[in-house]
Amino acid sequence: MYKFFFKRIFDFVTALIGFIILSPIFIIVTVGLYFANAGKPFFFQLRPGQHGVIFKIIKFKTMNDKKDADGNLLSDAQRLTKIGSFVRKTSLDEIPQLLNVLKGDMSLIGPRPLLVHYLDLYSEFQNRRHEVKPGITGWAQVNGRNAISWKKKFELDVCYVDHISFVLDVKILFKTILKVVQSEGINAADVATIEPFDGK
Repeated sequence: MYKFFFKRIFDFVTALIGFIILSPIFIIVTVGLYFANAGKPFFFQLRPGQHGVIFKIIKFKTMNDKKDADGNLLSDAQRLTKIGSFVRKTSLDEIPQLLNVLKGDMSLIGPRPLLVHYLDLYSEFQNRRHEVKPGITGWAQVNGRNAISWKKKFELDVCYVDHISFVLDVKILFKTILKVVQSEGINAADVATIEPFDGK
């Protein structure tokens, strides 16, 4: 009953309250990134949601669009701005996704929505992560986030799908808050973002 009805109510009410409480921070970060990223504080990207249905995710834009002499984008680490690094380290870049939750594209808790071109790389087991709505945070995020392997991350995602409950969602929510406060497990050592998934 929770998975098919009450979870959506929990998502909407909690996301609405959260967005209202965080609105002053949302405004401050938006203004800061507006100036840091030449008037582009937000980052929009297509991601697969429940059952692989594509939606547009919104996040704060933490990297600029600087290119090398050949017109190619610089590496993620080189394009990560100072304010962007702070926003990412404190997980403030996830705040705009509360709008995705209110809209119904995402849940507060669930497997993170990954890149669209990964869809063809998943095994049947890994693809089970799309049986539920993607989340702002999830079981994998509170158990290592970008610091764990893709294999382990997918195992944790499917484990969540098989054991989804109100108690587990509340547990993940509080563990997420604790992780954010401790700035723990944000990225693998010495990299700005996790290595791309190659199907292995």
